Amino acid sequence: MSFLSYTESVERLNALDTGGVRYEKVALPDALGRILAEHIVADEDYPRHPTAAMDGYAIRAGDQRAGSIAVADDDNPAGGENRTTVTAGTCVKTFTGAMMPAGADTLIPIENVTLRDGRIVIDEAVPEGFSVRPVGESYFEGDILIPKGTPISFAEIGVMAGLNRVMVPVALRPRVGVLSTGSEILDLGENATTPSQIRSSNNYTIAALAQSAGAEVVQLGTAPDDRAGITRAFENALESSDIVVSTGGVSVGDYDFVKDIVPALGAAVVYKGVRIKPGQHIMVAQRGRQFILALPGFAYSSTVTFILYGLPLIRKMLGRDPGHTLVEATLKAPFVKRSKKTEFTACNLRFENGRYVVDFEGKKTGSSAILTNMIGETGLMITDESDGPLEAGTAVRVLKLDRL
Repeated sequence: MSFLSYTESVERLNALDTGGVRYEKVALPDALGRILAEHIVADEDYPRHPTAAMDGYAIRAGDQRAGSIAVADDDNPAGGENRTTVTAGTCVKTFTGAMMPAGADTLIPIENVTLRDGRIVIDEAVPEGFSVRPVGESYFEGDILIPKGTPISFAEIGVMAGLNRVMVPVALRPRVGVLSTGSEILDLGENATTPSQIRSSNNYTIAALAQSAGAEVVQLGTAPDDRAGITRAFENALESSDIVVSTGGVSVGDYDFVKDIVPALGAAVVYKGVRIKPGQHIMVAQRGRQFILALPGFAYSSTVTFILYGLPLIRKMLGRDPGHTLVEATLKAPFVKRSKKTEFTACNLRFENGRYVVDFEGKKTGSSAILTNMIGETGLMITDESDGPLEAGTAVRVLKLDRL
């Protein structure tokens, strides 16, 4: 069997045609946590007029040389419609957020003057244009304020509220159906009938990852190692999902039926087998605009491979950059690489003295089923096929698990 390199597998995944971003419009408060489907563009300059940035007096800057300036009778509050024009030797009391009166070019703060007999006495002069927000200081008409593909948080909500956006275009959440296969797998709440059965965690781990990436999850439960039963489970999954994620049944054992069932359902295999550790028997397939990710059954292997392949596919369907967040870090201890594959090793990732550092303290080795290695401040250290043993002090690439 000829396996792809990790680099080639990523290139093929990114080249998949997902049909573009499907979207819906939701009310602004309901857009929190969703992914923006279109650019948010300013439809006017802001501010539209020169605006006072603090409380003070609207003046002509050159009038400060006289030492005092007469105060007009009318104040200029924010939101008001002051019609007084500032002429030579006069000023208007103006408040934060108010439009600057015609004729004024400067705002002198209240703290810089003394009010005496209807005039302000200049205690500390200011330069021309002081505390005046110019037209377009925040943005100009036509500026892209929020690019499409942005996750919508409090800041984006505030910007769109300021633009009076009632309805917001957001990407439809791809539906991810999650299915665990294997006669030894027990779903939550089921009673064991033999000592060899184990509790299913894969479908819940993957569901949590998919939801965190912005997908909608359909839990499809477990299916025993029976060709007909697994076929029915996949047929049901394809009825309800944009992406079907299965765990187990993709290796070379007598009861590994998934690798044969997926093509029989009319899905074209994009690739089967990648030179990575863990998870070399991963299979990616496509049926129309639906995708199937058949992952290994071990908990750690299925988690890592879903991070590597499932999350980018979800991000792509949401219109986001599918790439991972990688950082450079320094090894604090030697690392022995035992395979000639691209390896993804759970590590402790910390930021110390202005740089990221990596160690493996407390991390267990020897089993691809150790999911506890990914708890805490962790990352996945990436070592290439050509890498051998690495000495302490070596610079390495790490996929950050807190920025998925």
